Amino acid sequence: MTKMKFFIWLRLNWLKLLLIVLAVAFLATVVIMLTIGFSSFAQMESFSRKQMTAQMGMYLFMGIVQGVIFVGLYALLYYSMFMGGGLLGATNFEMPKIDVKFDEVIGLEEAKKDAAELIKLLKDRKLLKQVGGRIIKGTMMMGPPGCGKTYLAKAIANECGLPMIASTGSDFVGIFVGQGTARIKSLFSQARQLAQIHGGCIIFIDEIDSFARPRGVDMGGGGRMDMNSTINQFLTEMDGLRNSENSVVVIAATNVAEYELDTAIMRAGRFDRKINVTRPNLKEREQIFKLYLSKVSYDSTLDTTILARKTVWFTPAEIANMVREASLIGMRNHREKITKEDMNESYERVSFGQKSNIVMSEKERYATAYHETGHAIIAYLFHPTDDVLKATVVPRRGSLGYVFHRPKEEYHSQDKNALLADIKISLASYVVEKKKFDTTTTGVGGGPGSDFAQAMAKAQKMVWCYGMGRSGLIGDFEAMEHTTGYFSSISPISEGTKQKLNDDTQDILQTCLKEVQGAIDQHWEAVTYFAEELNKRGDLEADDIETIFSGKFNLKPLTRA
Repeated sequence: MTKMKFFIWLRLNWLKLLLIVLAVAFLATVVIMLTIGFSSFAQMESFSRKQMTAQMGMYLFMGIVQGVIFVGLYALLYYSMFMGGGLLGATNFEMPKIDVKFDEVIGLEEAKKDAAELIKLLKDRKLLKQVGGRIIKGTMMMGPPGCGKTYLAKAIANECGLPMIASTGSDFVGIFVGQGTARIKSLFSQARQLAQIHGGCIIFIDEIDSFARPRGVDMGGGGRMDMNSTINQFLTEMDGLRNSENSVVVIAATNVAEYELDTAIMRAGRFDRKINVTRPNLKEREQIFKLYLSKVSYDSTLDTTILARKTVWFTPAEIANMVREASLIGMRNHREKITKEDMNESYERVSFGQKSNIVMSEKERYATAYHETGHAIIAYLFHPTDDVLKATVVPRRGSLGYVFHRPKEEYHSQDKNALLADIKISLASYVVEKKKFDTTTTGVGGGPGSDFAQAMAKAQKMVWCYGMGRSGLIGDFEAMEHTTGYFSSISPISEGTKQKLNDDTQDILQTCLKEVQGAIDQHWEAVTYFAEELNKRGDLEADDIETIFSGKFNLKPLTRA
C-alpha cells in the first residue's frame, strides 16, 4: 500500500480504529486489575477476608464483563446506525473488476448513443475544462425494470476505466432519523478518496426513488423527516462535486416517472443527463435472442426472427428468462439442443404461467373450444394490427383456455378501428356460445378480466375519454369524475350528460355485437372446423391457424384485405 492509500485508508477508518484502541485499552485495564487482585488475594491469611475479597473480585469481574459487552454493543449499534455502517471503511482501493464491455450491450441502441456521449465527456474532462465546460455530475437512467440500466452503468464504468461504487436507494433508508444522512456522507467520502487515487469515480445508485420521492411535512414518527434530511444531504453532496473538482460522477436508475422524484434532484446542474432505457424493438429483440442462444445449444431450425415477432414488449431480462426456461425444459425432455417446442413452452410459461392442474370434463372442454374459437376468428378477421399467434384449451393460471394475439410491432397508441376490434373480439365468445349451444356460460362475465368487462371498459374509454361516441360529446369526463373535492361527493358531470355517455357506450357495444353476429353467421363452417380441431389437438399455433383460416377456408382479414 502506497503512502497516499495509507492516509486515505486512515481517514476512512479512523472511527473503527478508535473503537478498537479503546476496546484494547479497556481489556488491558481489566487484565491488570485482575492480576493485582489475585496477587493480593494470594498474600492474605484470614479466611473470612479471603472470602470477602473473592466475592468482591467476582462482582468486579462480572461488572467489567457486562460493561465490555454493553459498551461494545452500543458502539457497534451507533457505528452501524449513525456513522454509515458497512459503508464506512469498506473501500477497496484496487480497481474493481467489471466484466461488462460497452460493445456487449445489446438491444439498447438509443440509450447507448446517450451513454457514448457521456463516456466521451468523462474521458475528455480535461479538454472540457479547458473550453470552459462543466464536468457532468449526474446521469439519471429511467425505464421499466429488466431493461438493462445496471448493465449499461457497468459498461460505462468499464469503458471509462473508472471504479464504480454500487448501492441501492434502500441502503439510505433506516429506522432512525439520521441514518440516511450519515450513509450518504460515507458513500460520497469513499468516492472522493477513490477519485484521488484513480482520477475519478462513479457512484451508481439503483432504485433511487426509495429515498428521492418529493419532500413533504413530517406528520409524526420521523420517517418523513429522515427522508427529507437524506434528500437534503444528497443535494448538498452533489453540489459539492462541482467545487471539489475530483471527477465524482453519480449515475442513478429508477423505474418511476420523473414527476415522482423530488424536483430539486432532477433540476439541471445535478442530473445533467437523462438516459431513457426502453424496451427493445423488433431488431433489438432479435439481437438479444441471438446473444442468449449463443450461450446454449439450440436447433439450427430455430428462427430468431419469429421469436422476436412473438415477444413484443418483452424486456431483455424476460428474453433471458425465456431462453433459460427453454434450456431447462429441453433438459427435462432429455434433449441435447433447445427446439422450437421448448421455446414455445417456455414462452407460455413466461407469459401465462405453468399449466394448471384443472381437469375439465369433455363437455366443458368442448364448450371452451367454441368459446376460444370465437375470439380467434374475429381477431383474425377484424383486428387491424394484431396477428393471432395461438389458441389453446389447455388451462393456465386458472383460465380454461385463451387466444393470444399481438401486434407485429410496438404500437404506442390505438385508433378507433383497433379499439372497436378489441371490443368485437371480447364479444365473439358470447355470440359463438349462444349460436352453438343456445345459451352462454359464466366465461363471458363475472370478473374484472372477463370478456364483457373488457368490452365495456374499452367502450366506456372510447366515449368518456376519447370523444368517440355517437352523440359527439368530447372531453375527458372520466378525469372530471375523479377530480371532485375532498369534502364533496357532488359529481361535476350532470345526470343528463352521464345518460348520453352511457347511451353512447351501449350503442358501441350493440353495433359491435351485430357485426360479430354477421361475421360468425357468414363463416360458421370455419368456426365449427376450427373448434373441432382445437378440441382435438388442445393447441393451435400461428401456422396452424393460418393454414385453417387462409388455406382451407380462404378467409382474409377484412380490415387488411
